[in-house]
Amino acid sequence: MHYIPQIGFLVLAVIGSFLFARKAGEIKRNILLGKKEDLSNDPGKRWNNLILLALGQKKMFKNPLVALLHLVVYAGFIIINIEVLEIVLDGILGTHRLFLPVLGSAYTWLINFFELLAVGVIVVCVIFLIRRNLIKLKRFISKDLNGWPRSDANYILFTEIVLMSLFLCMNAADQVLQGRGAEHYHTTGAFFFSDMLTPLFNGFSDETLVGIERSAWWLHIIGIFIFLNYLPYSKHLHIILAFPNAYYARLEPQGKLKNMPAVQNEVLYAMQPELMPADAAPPASFGAKDVFDLSWKNLLDAYSCTECGRCTASCPANLTGKLLSPRKIMMATRDRLEDVGRNINLNKTYQDDGKSLLHDYITVEELRACTTCNACVEACPVSIAPLDIIMELRRSLIMEESNAPQEWNGTFSNIENNFAPWKFSPDERDRWATEMAS
Repeated sequence: MHYIPQIGFLVLAVIGSFLFARKAGEIKRNILLGKKEDLSNDPGKRWNNLILLALGQKKMFKNPLVALLHLVVYAGFIIINIEVLEIVLDGILGTHRLFLPVLGSAYTWLINFFELLAVGVIVVCVIFLIRRNLIKLKRFISKDLNGWPRSDANYILFTEIVLMSLFLCMNAADQVLQGRGAEHYHTTGAFFFSDMLTPLFNGFSDETLVGIERSAWWLHIIGIFIFLNYLPYSKHLHIILAFPNAYYARLEPQGKLKNMPAVQNEVLYAMQPELMPADAAPPASFGAKDVFDLSWKNLLDAYSCTECGRCTASCPANLTGKLLSPRKIMMATRDRLEDVGRNINLNKTYQDDGKSLLHDYITVEELRACTTCNACVEACPVSIAPLDIIMELRRSLIMEESNAPQEWNGTFSNIENNFAPWKFSPDERDRWATEMAS
């Protein structure tokens, strides 16, 4: 009987870890469905991006107050989970506050610091719930978030409040039991915030207090394992993926568009046929019609999206009422990728479902509205580039389907025939100078 709690904990830990690892493996597989792209150059700059953008949240500080609030939740949640190491070891070994004898007075300081962060997380999560549901900031009430995405954000905020509250209640009950000299509850020193809650527990018997403390302990760790397995299905997966996404961000200037070597080579070979390799084959396709045609970095971007809406709030096309929303582009790409993943899970390999990212998930109207200004890329706090996906889909539209507005087709025709956007032959281009001279 003595080992039942330990066995129960081990079963919980194994099941929770297995389910998370399995879903994480599926996400990795889905990302690697994309085309290869080498982003290993200049590791120094990449580590700098990881530290400043993912860890330091540099771009968030364009709005210092919101950045500070977000930093409290982020740092609090990450740092407090260091305490989970002790909970895990206590659960496996059947001990209570394993690190107390090792750390001594430093243990009291650490738990007080964790409690300060826990209170900060609770306060900021309440503020964020108010911003989302009462103040209703424009980027949070957008139709992009209708349905599950809006609920997802609220679920996470409520979960963080509950987890931090359980941590404080566990410590408060523990403090009362310490004061009564209860067995196994060794003196830790005062915990500032949980001590404020002790009057709520003073009237309970030792047995009841032990039940409250143990219940809070179990609910806290169960909640963490539930949260761990909820992450892969939530926008909060960016807590993990923001780091690799920042590291593998493209280092070229944002205004530099990614050209298509296949097209450049076709032009080069037309002008200098002698350069064409004997085994040269025409490109299989131009641009991207489905997620398989995008690069793995594009697909990592889709999974890393925080759905914060800063990209859409900065988009001039969206601000003028057009259908384009860069946030929706990323969400639609992730939705398509998840559908493809479920298809593979069901059939062991991908079976054509008659759908594609272009047309079925993202419309022509959205793509044509983009001005390629890079405002969305600049605004993203975790180095996501919606413009890359938009450009690849537009290339497929135009080069594979010849699907372009008439005005664009006229420009394309002029460039092809006259080597300029205007409808004048090259021989007539300098006529204006002759006329002025006369």
